Amino acid sequence: MKYLKIIGIVLLVIIAVILVFLVISYVNHKIQLGKENEIFKTNGTPVEVDGHEMNVYTAGNQSGELTLVFMSGAGTCSPTLDFKSLYSLFEKDYRIAVVEKAGYGFSEISGCSRDIDTMLDETRTALQKAGVSGGYVLFPHSMSGIEAVYWANKYPDEVRGIVGLDPAVPQAYADMNISGLGQSIAKFGVESGIVRFFPSIVDNSAAIKYGTLTEDEKELYRAVFYRRTMTDSMINETKCVKENAAKLAKIDDTDVPMLFFVSNGEGTGYDKEAWRGYIEDYLKDKHNGSYVELECSHYVHDIEYKKIYEESLEFLNKLQEAAQ
Repeated sequence: MKYLKIIGIVLLVIIAVILVFLVISYVNHKIQLGKENEIFKTNGTPVEVDGHEMNVYTAGNQSGELTLVFMSGAGTCSPTLDFKSLYSLFEKDYRIAVVEKAGYGFSEISGCSRDIDTMLDETRTALQKAGVSGGYVLFPHSMSGIEAVYWANKYPDEVRGIVGLDPAVPQAYADMNISGLGQSIAKFGVESGIVRFFPSIVDNSAAIKYGTLTEDEKELYRAVFYRRTMTDSMINETKCVKENAAKLAKIDDTDVPMLFFVSNGEGTGYDKEAWRGYIEDYLKDKHNGSYVELECSHYVHDIEYKKIYEESLEFLNKLQEAAQ
């Protein structure tokens, strides 16, 4: 009995220490959020869509024939900053638009449905309200590959081509096991402020580690990360992705020109052979589809942005020539 009592006391002390740590962590998190309010400001255009505010960043040559629309992958906290290394190379010749979905970047967190039709409607409406015209060439990363191809199927007159930045294809999600527990743990870690004790987590983000962000932009990226990681919108989107991918697979017969840049699979949950196999198998049925293999991890646009830019220029020139 004496030993049980000692064990009980030890457990209570451990629980008390954990609770004190969580309280300190949460209070510190709230204090830091308050300080970061000074820099948490968008240079994009906020527009209201379905009762929540979405942020649309625009830049580049406004008289250009084509608009390059950058669409982020699942859980990318700051799409505008994440894509900067790549889209800044196109700004001289093309209009640039980055649509930040609900719960991403400077867009509000929303509990609205994340089925593919709702997300696509919100993306298109946000662009229209921000004054961004058509002639779209979509640049989707990862999960947004599903939305981009769905867009090309549903509204073929709006989409001139797709440049996939290691985009997901339907079969990849049919075979993927998505852990709700892992997402819940990550969400708790962010909302409790625990992740702030491990700054290497955000500093190892591809945009910071490999991209061309300035020091001020890196500071802003960190501020966005602590507000827009594992948001309810992001989690709901992930819960819907298998159904969304299946919905695309049922209707996908688009022949829009496609150029996909394919990673080595690192960061996708698949090994190199499996990940590349999904994309290569998908493009076999697309007579206007081609791909370029890159020896880098999943955030290809932060790592191989120069190569992607050069290869994409040729693709874009062909699109413009075909339209003449």
